[in-house]
This record gives sequence, structure tokens and C-alpha cells, in this order.
Amino acid sequence: MSCCPLTYVVLQVPFIRVSCLRLMTDHIRMLLRVQLNTIGGDNKTFSSDFTLTGLFTQSAASGFLFSIICVIFFMAMIANGVMIFLIHIDPHLHTPMYFLLSHLSFIDMMYISTIVPKMLVDYLVGKGTISFIACTAQYFLYMGFVGAEFFLLGLMAYDRYVAICNPLRYPVLMSHRVCWVILASSWFGGALDSLLLTPITMSLSFCSSQKINHFFCEAPTMLRLACGDKAAYEMIMYICCVMMLLIPFSVVIASYAQILITVHQMKSAEGKKKAFATCSSHIMVVVLFYGAALYTYMLPQPYHTPIKDKVFSAFYTILTPLLNPLIYSLRNTDVTGAFKRVLARCQGDPGVSREGF
Repeated sequence: MSCCPLTYVVLQVPFIRVSCLRLMTDHIRMLLRVQLNTIGGDNKTFSSDFTLTGLFTQSAASGFLFSIICVIFFMAMIANGVMIFLIHIDPHLHTPMYFLLSHLSFIDMMYISTIVPKMLVDYLVGKGTISFIACTAQYFLYMGFVGAEFFLLGLMAYDRYVAICNPLRYPVLMSHRVCWVILASSWFGGALDSLLLTPITMSLSFCSSQKINHFFCEAPTMLRLACGDKAAYEMIMYICCVMMLLIPFSVVIASYAQILITVHQMKSAEGKKKAFATCSSHIMVVVLFYGAALYTYMLPQPYHTPIKDKVFSAFYTILTPLLNPLIYSLRNTDVTGAFKRVLARCQGDPGVSREGF
């Protein structure tokens, strides 16, 4: 069963990208007009620019922290890029699980790129000013990519459920068409979440102090900066968080509950070991990503502090894109085997070239 031929590569969703870019452009134009119309009104929104306080302080350790984040960013981009390359080039990895994993790596590369480069440049130039339109674009892209990852991680649990609980029907239940439906559903969920929250958030009236105590334009921080009645926004935010987090997380819980029951009924110790090895990588990624996101979006605002928000946000926006490919590669013999075959092929081993590729 081959879910992903060599032409499947990640960038094969042009209709989604074009539609999202057009919608984003229209929303940004509309929101910019709303924001500019409020300039000069009462004591709100005197400027169309915001100021990000950033992740780095003025302490002596800020340079060291800057270097660490630079290394993490480039390692995350390289690790995810290598993962996509290996899945694309090695026929042994042309399966539904790795097809979905390649898109997970692509999403990780995209959303870390919407946050970290701006933060690093701000530190180098010594100021954290961000225009309203740039903040809106960052917010839109970030919410879209993170939302897509929430849904994709949840649906990847279904793949593991089918592989372990219904292995004989796996080629049918995880066919090429089903893979693309899962992928399209993830992107649609992320885009819907972004399209719902971005106009509402960025059309709020912001107080005269437009200092964002964060290193990027994140939803809870933007909400604290807003003035006036925010009840409607908070309700929509709650609904979106339930859709983004609790529904996919429920899919994960239900899938792994069935997996545990099936594994418990297995008589073979080797079969149990293989099943746990298959699922452990996905479980680790889900716990890391959903854990930090649940704190950020589901914990009531009185329990939030700026420093905690920065730490948890840094964890799932900066560290997780690096940890995902490392967890899936270091704990996965298929990926490490593909990497060894590519190295052997590059060194000119004819046996590996014929056999592995």
C-alpha cells in the first residue's frame, strides 16, 4: 500500500494556499481601515504601531539566550527539511503515517518562521516595533498554522488506531484519498479558526499603551491590551479553543483508549512492544504540544502572568518544531534506516542504490 507517490510532496496544495492568501489580504485591508479610522478617537489607538517587549531582557544573559534561539531555529528548519526530504525520496517511507508526518514537519517550519525571525531581528536592531498590518498578518498566519497542527495531530491518532486495531483493513481505511481528506480537513480547520479570530481580535479598540508584553502577537496578550467590552470575543475565543484543542484531543484520547485495549488483549510480548514503539513518538509530541497550548488558551486569564505566557509560548512555538522531528527520527528505525541509506547512496554504494531506492 503506497499512500504517497514521489509527486505528493508537501507543497501540493495550491488551491488552499491561494484561497488563504486572498482571504488574508482581504481581512488585513479591512482591519487596517478599521484601525486607521479609530486613530485619534478618544484615548484609544493613537498609533497604528505596536511595540513587542520580546523574549530577551537587558540582562547579561540575553546574548546567550539569543544564540540559543538562533541555533534552535536553524536546527528546527534543517531537521524538518531533512525529514520531508527523506520521506519524499525513500520508498520505504511512502506510507500514510509518513505522508502525514511530512506535512506536520512542513507546518512546523511555517509557523516557527512566522515568529522567530522577527524576534531575532528585533533584538539585533534594538527595537520591537511592529505595524498593525504586520501584527495582523503574523496573527493570521500563526493561528492558521497552529490550528492546522492541532487538527493534524488529532487525526494522526486515527492512523495509529487503524494500524494497530484494524491492520487488515489498513490499506482501505487509510487509502490515498483518506490521507488527503485528513490533510485537507486539518488545513480547513486551521484556516477557519484563523478567519474567525483574526477579524474580531484586530478590530478591537486598543488602549493608548500599545506595548505588547510578549515576543509576538498572540491571542491572549492582544486581548489583555484591548479596551471596552470583550465578552463577545472571549466567548468566540472559548468556542474556537474547544474546537481547536478539545475536539482533536478527544480524538486522541478515544483512539489511544482503543489502542490500549487492543494491546492489552495481545498475547505476544513482541507484538505489545512493537505497538507501544509505534505509538510512543506520537504520544510524546501530543503531550508536549497540547499541554502548553491548553495552558495558553484554556486557562482562565486571572491565572496568567506575562512571564508564564512567554515561557509556555516559547515552548510550543520554538522548542516543539525542533523536538517533533527529533522524536520521530531518533525513536524510529524506519527514519534512521532511510537516513543511513541516503548517506550510503551519497557515498556511492551501488548495492544500497539499487536495493534501497
